[in-house]
Amino acid sequence: MRVRVATTALGITAALLALPACSTDTTGAKHQPPSPGRTGKPADGVQKPAALEFRLLDQSDLGSGYLPKPERPAQHDDVTVLGCPALSELGGDAATGGTLTFPHKAKADFTYGGSSSEISEELYSDSPKKLSDGVTGIFDAMTGCPTYQVVAGGTPVDVTSQKLPAPHAGGDEQWSQLLTFSTGGQSTVVKQTAIRDGSLLLIVSGSPALVDRHLDKALAKATAGS
Repeated sequence: MRVRVATTALGITAALLALPACSTDTTGAKHQPPSPGRTGKPADGVQKPAALEFRLLDQSDLGSGYLPKPERPAQHDDVTVLGCPALSELGGDAATGGTLTFPHKAKADFTYGGSSSEISEELYSDSPKKLSDGVTGIFDAMTGCPTYQVVAGGTPVDVTSQKLPAPHAGGDEQWSQLLTFSTGGQSTVVKQTAIRDGSLLLIVSGSPALVDRHLDKALAKATAGS
C-alpha cells in the first residue's frame, strides 16, 4: 500500500521524529486565548481550534528545560506499509498515522533538555462517537500487528508495537501503546496515550518518561471548565 503522509498525530510518522533520513513535519500551536466574550464552545460541545489551542500545555506548564520545537515546512513522502494488513485496510493517512480527520484540532511540540527527548500534545474535538470509533480503529490496528515495516521516503523502518494498560488519568475512554522504530542501527521508543473526555480527545506522544510526567497535567488543562 502506498499513501501520502503529511503531519502526524497518531501512529507511525509521529515516532519517526528522532530517526535519521526520515522526514517529519511538526506543527507547533500558537497559544492564544479565545476572544473576549467567546468561549469557542458551541452548544453541541465541539470546540473550535482557538479554544483548543488555549487548552494546550505551554512552557510555563511544562517547567524548565522545555523549548517549542520549530515548525518545519510540510514534507510529503510515499509510505509503504508491509506486514500489517489491518493498517492497510484503514487506507489513507490513517494507515500511517497521518493527522486525524476530526474537524477541530490543535497541536504543540516540545524538545527537552537540549536532547532528542520530545513530547507532543494534540487536541481534537468532535462528537464522542466519532472520536471513539476513530481512535479505537487506529489503535486496534496498530497494536494488532506486533511487528511490521514501513518504507518512508525510501528508508525502511522496522516497527514493533505493544498495547499498554489504559492510564488511570480520568476521562471516558483511554488508549495507550508503546512503539519502537528501528532503522540504520538506531532505535526510537515512543509512548502514545489517548484520552477521550466527552467531545474532546487528548493525545500525548513522545519519550515515555515525559508522557508519564505530563499526562495528568495535560488532561487537567484540556478539560478545565468543560
